[in-house]
Amino acid sequence: MSLLRQIIGLFFIIGVIVSCQNNGRIAAPPDEFISPKTGSKKELTLDSIYLYAKQLYRWQEYLPSYTTFDPRVQYAQIEPEQTAYERELFALSQYALRKNDKPYEWSTIPNKPKYSYLERRRTEKKSSGHMASITTPYRYATHLSYWAADNKRIAYVYIPSFPQLNTVQAELDQLAAELAQQQVTHLILDLRHNGGGYVETAEYLANLISPARLDKKVMFSEQFHPDVQQGKATFLRKQPYLDANGKVVQYKGRAATMADVDYSEEANTHYFIKKGHFNSLQQLSCIVSERTASASELLISSFKPYIPIRLIGQQTFGKPVGFFSIRVGAFNIYLASFLIRNADGWSDYFDGIPVDLSPALAQSDFHPGDPKEPWLAAALTDITSEKSIKPISSSTYFPSAEEENLLLKTNFRLKH
Repeated sequence: MSLLRQIIGLFFIIGVIVSCQNNGRIAAPPDEFISPKTGSKKELTLDSIYLYAKQLYRWQEYLPSYTTFDPRVQYAQIEPEQTAYERELFALSQYALRKNDKPYEWSTIPNKPKYSYLERRRTEKKSSGHMASITTPYRYATHLSYWAADNKRIAYVYIPSFPQLNTVQAELDQLAAELAQQQVTHLILDLRHNGGGYVETAEYLANLISPARLDKKVMFSEQFHPDVQQGKATFLRKQPYLDANGKVVQYKGRAATMADVDYSEEANTHYFIKKGHFNSLQQLSCIVSERTASASELLISSFKPYIPIRLIGQQTFGKPVGFFSIRVGAFNIYLASFLIRNADGWSDYFDGIPVDLSPALAQSDFHPGDPKEPWLAAALTDITSEKSIKPISSSTYFPSAEEENLLLKTNFRLKH
């Protein structure tokens, strides 16, 4: 019997080797070969959306088999084609249920997932993960106001979004320099309109305002599905790994693909790296609303284990997940691919981060930095019980602008 088992095992190993060498391709999971290899462009795109979700989606184990889901039968007749793809993506997003039997991607908008989405590609020259497709010059908004009360130096900053870092880095550096000059102890970040944006920009701001004692401590980590971490997402070989100029990167003598990325949690753990000279922060207050999402929530979550942080306004949107772009035909597909966890391992804010203070509704005619505005007034009162505080200065550098609700990963590392 032992000899028989050895013989069977030998045939199994030989079979695997032959399969791996067949046509020079590495063996792939069975689902790759369940979908037909022929069909219309629309049918093949429907198949691809399913197959990428089956390998990359953070909750992929909840998805049915290809034959059960049958994307061609369910969605090929829907017109226009983008609607068909969106309906399929929505259906895929509703299988994974939380403990309360509510989908992780439950949304109040019909046929629209809370996180995952797709869009027709508007530009080709983007690096891997840089797929927000901002097609017009971006102008940032930073409003600053200062007050003093006893030994507290208070600053208010309005941050409407987190666009690509290279477009706003100089303004953020200038902001940190001013905060240092004013020796600010209590910082109020107004994130009420901030729907998120680029992870690297939120991370850069966090490093500018963090106390030096946080240097080298964990800021946050990105946790991909175990199968992705273990290199089982074979379809990523079909996605090129591009540099910031949209050029293919050479890796081990060949063109790199997204399958060459290190998706381990260790490689995707971010640490505080103190930048600038602002080092007097004692308390952080954030004005938030149901529009506060994604990278804004990441910023809040990252500070929670380390410094006193107060939230004023409305419970946030709830988006502890991120994604990167997958190219399928003329479309970019954004699947919720990884969880964002802080140093305490916390990521359970799918319904939003609760606030500490819920003041009256903010004025519809919003003026950043107005101490009479209800939410800012509540934040100031929370810091100091004085009925009046001494204003120092107020300034606005640029007109406001808004960003899409994104949390894009842009800093992938290739495996060593």
